Amino acid sequence: MSGAAALSTFRARAFGIVLAAACGATCGGVPAGSGDGEVAAPTPPPAPAQRLGVEVLAAWPHDPEAYTQGLVWDQGALLESLGGYGVSALRRVELRTGRVERQVDLPDDLFGEGLARVGDRLVQLTWREGRAVLYGAADFAPRGEWRYEGEGWGLAYDNERLVMSDGSDRLQLRDPGTFALLGSLAVTHDGRPVTYLNELEFAEGALYANVWLSDTVVRIDPASGRVTATIDASGLLSEAERAGAEVLNGIAYDPERKVFYLTGKRWPKLFEVRFVER
Repeated sequence: MSGAAALSTFRARAFGIVLAAACGATCGGVPAGSGDGEVAAPTPPPAPAQRLGVEVLAAWPHDPEAYTQGLVWDQGALLESLGGYGVSALRRVELRTGRVERQVDLPDDLFGEGLARVGDRLVQLTWREGRAVLYGAADFAPRGEWRYEGEGWGLAYDNERLVMSDGSDRLQLRDPGTFALLGSLAVTHDGRPVTYLNELEFAEGALYANVWLSDTVVRIDPASGRVTATIDASGLLSEAERAGAEVLNGIAYDPERKVFYLTGKRWPKLFEVRFVER
């Protein structure tokens, strides 16, 4: 399969709804009384998810032909995984100009997906091929590969474990040294599963995920899987710019300046943003 239309058709058939509608929170029940006749206080329900928007700080050039699948901030530049059979690649891109500083192409039979840095290595997923390709972070030199079952979508690293998405509501937790599956994390919004989780990024102890086929980013508690915020990232591109662009996909975080970078598949711009109260 090749091309954005075929990809969208395959995935749209393969998965359920994008993001469950919010429902009202319910209070926890009152537990039985203790031996001395006292009744414990009811467990309070979790706080409702915040509703955030995007404050644009700057807009930078982005290759409008780049089918962005993964994005990582790395020492003043962006590392980008590109998808598509015959055109998948790994790039290092200068932020202010969009100039490609380094690139390595994947074999034609591999479809690049999520990307993460683990120490001195980069890990790039592939879509349906079950192969995670390893590179040296400094020179993109090949470092072997790992195998896994199922589809690869997004990937992020929190300095302890790799978290991988496959388009479902369950994130896979993997060993950063072997890629062995350690477990999974179900993601919910007001108790309902959130599907189409795609590109991932850790920032300030939280996990952020693009929701495929939407302009929504969700902030996830990595301990419970609960969505703690939904972020409306619509309106970044003008109507004319959206004509040639596809979906929002690509989120990176600069911990020094505490800003995020957002872009999308075949977007002509990359945005430097903060997430703010609406």
